[in-house]
Amino acid sequence: PHANVVFHDGSDPYRMHNQYAFLYNKLVFELLEERFGKGEAVVFARSAAAGGQRFVQPQHWGGDCESTFEAMAETLRGGLSLTLSGFAFTSHDIGGFEGLPPPEIYLRWVAYGLFSSHSRLHGSNSYRVPWEYGEDTPKVLAKFVETKHRLMPYLFYHAIQGHLKGHPMQRAMWVDFFQDRTTLYLDRQFMVGPSILVAPVFVPSNEESEYYLPAGKWTCFWTGRTIAGPKWVSEIVALDDIPVWIKQGSIILLGPEKTKKPDYDYSQGLTVRVYELEEGQTAEARVPIGKGTEITGVIRAERLAGDLKIQVVEGRVQMTTVELFIKGVEIRGVVGDVSKTEKGRYKVKAGTTAITFKL
Repeated sequence: PHANVVFHDGSDPYRMHNQYAFLYNKLVFELLEERFGKGEAVVFARSAAAGGQRFVQPQHWGGDCESTFEAMAETLRGGLSLTLSGFAFTSHDIGGFEGLPPPEIYLRWVAYGLFSSHSRLHGSNSYRVPWEYGEDTPKVLAKFVETKHRLMPYLFYHAIQGHLKGHPMQRAMWVDFFQDRTTLYLDRQFMVGPSILVAPVFVPSNEESEYYLPAGKWTCFWTGRTIAGPKWVSEIVALDDIPVWIKQGSIILLGPEKTKKPDYDYSQGLTVRVYELEEGQTAEARVPIGKGTEITGVIRAERLAGDLKIQVVEGRVQMTTVELFIKGVEIRGVVGDVSKTEKGRYKVKAGTTAITFKL
């Protein structure tokens, strides 16, 4: 709206329609920066225009959505549009803002929201605390909160990339698979960074959810089962679950269990997961320190001449567990101070910085 609007300096109200949001966010950001110091200001904003992302990548949420599956899908579509427009982060009101979500929609939205870059439970005239939505709902929320806490070494690193390079954390499929024309039309699933595919569920629990896996081997984050793409997947998804798939050739670092907080020392107690690394392929994971943009170390996985070597190549990083997700490959021996606990899982002795698996 611009009719009957007058600016103190005589600016054209029509031309100021988008610029106003830019100036408003700029003012808030600069005040926060003045109060808390450089690198400490974050703007949680609802409106924006081109150029607004320059304020240390402010966090935006999608506004006052309804508590329906349709609004949940619209929220994802709007978030992907935002991150295709130069913004690295996007958020939303988990459960929807207007109305009271049925427990089923609340649970589906919790799963989707905890795999977004920023997660917030928020409603208008009704609460979004989990115990309002069933006896088992707090357990489901706790499961996804714990997952996000453990993924923080991966998430924080890609947040740094969003801040420094503008690479969106939560992004449309075609950003990573632009040669696959099918991905151009996918607006109900997304990538978190380059390695994790998430497909939220937008249908009742007795209906099949459908999503697409591009070419390559994909490994289920929860169960370790694999599917070869390209492939459309249709399946009924339990209310305490969400399809999460790891791209072939990835190395994912998980923090310790039960930290009960997202901010901890990301260099210690790491579980190193290696997914379907092929002969001649190398993957690296950079470990953030957890404050600012500093990187404290690098872990590399390399498969060459029948060996799979996992080692700390930079910095002081503590590996406590290695988990291998490589189907059809037999481990004939291990060089390094580790002990096998179960199939594909190895406990690493403190101080060990290099392990070689003989395939």
